[in-house]
Amino acid sequence: MTGVLSPEQVAHFNSEGYLCPVRAISAEEARLYRNKVEDFEAQSGEEVNKRLKIKAHLAFPWLVELARHPRIVSAVQAILGPDVLLFGSSAFAKNARDPRFVSWHQDSAYYGLNPHQEVTVWLALSRASTESGCMKVIPKSHLGPDLVHEETFDADNLLARGQKVTVDESLAVDMPLEPGEFSMHHERTVHGSPANMSDDRRIGIAFFYMPAHCRSMLGRRSALLIAGEDRHGHWDQDPEPRFDLDPESLAFMEEVWASYRDDATTVQAARLA
Repeated sequence: MTGVLSPEQVAHFNSEGYLCPVRAISAEEARLYRNKVEDFEAQSGEEVNKRLKIKAHLAFPWLVELARHPRIVSAVQAILGPDVLLFGSSAFAKNARDPRFVSWHQDSAYYGLNPHQEVTVWLALSRASTESGCMKVIPKSHLGPDLVHEETFDADNLLARGQKVTVDESLAVDMPLEPGEFSMHHERTVHGSPANMSDDRRIGIAFFYMPAHCRSMLGRRSALLIAGEDRHGHWDQDPEPRFDLDPESLAFMEEVWASYRDDATTVQAARLA
């Protein structure tokens, strides 16, 4: 496949810490994936935000397929190199006129990776506009250190611990997306998203990619090989789901989610020591 990103786009990502938008799939395909998300919600009786938080791809083969989509993988490889692992994935949904939000934060404060080279791809399954609460970023914030986060546990905050940092919001840049487009940001890039004030849901999937040479600072963990080779062996292999809601991969997903919540406290305590 011809490179999805131009040299200028790669340079922009490296300089500014984000890139938007990039087309992955058609709007029609995005609608089909949205239907899958909403079918899961209807069958389970719960919002997708509740369970599919840190390794959502372990719930469905079609999510693994999306994570390995050639256009997404090509864009990620342009930033990270040929050998790519998927550290995690998360589903986000804000309902129409939904007060919930994502506070300003850095992924690096909680992911426990070394070196800090993770890249998040946020794929829109519905329109993500300024009105519907699209992601915002603080350009060049990835060039600074990890910031100390306050954990608020705000009920309206879609982050697990309501973690937040204080920023100069006048510097923020919106990253609007049409269905089927994605954005990219560095794990140290400060980002967040406000409430959805539109009349439609804002639904997206975030994929967390890293180069295979990254290590875990939180003990032995697992990841999924996406492209190239894993020549380093720092990570165990995620159990790929054999079918939708495979009990074995779901049990593993739940275990990792519980461990992530606990490990987040450990990482923050280490930074404050």
